Amino acid sequence: MHELSVTESLINIAVKHAQQANASRVTDIYVVIGALSSIVDDSIQFYWDLISAGTVCEGAQLHFQRVPARLKCLDCHNVYTLAKEMTPCPACGSAHIHVESGEEFWLDSIEIEKDQEQV
Repeated sequence: MHELSVTESLINIAVKHAQQANASRVTDIYVVIGALSSIVDDSIQFYWDLISAGTVCEGAQLHFQRVPARLKCLDCHNVYTLAKEMTPCPACGSAHIHVESGEEFWLDSIEIEKDQEQV
């Protein structure tokens, strides 16, 4: 259910920047999500469609970019990408690892339209 508050934050950020740019509407939203985050794309889309109604973001297309999980073994310094779930280092078997990427979540960019009179 945390996707609702996350989606509200995305809309607030997009609306704020659209207003600053004097946009008539937001057409596209680009979101980066790490593979290890618990964010579900379909849930974000569901809430987006629901709560963007009546805002400058209504009808905007959401684009999700998934970032794979990349880990570094703190024993042998091997860097590897997870295929599915957390696993020990494939080089040495150590579970002493550090997550280098895969926990990301951010609004990367928005695309807007302006009325012809504003251009």
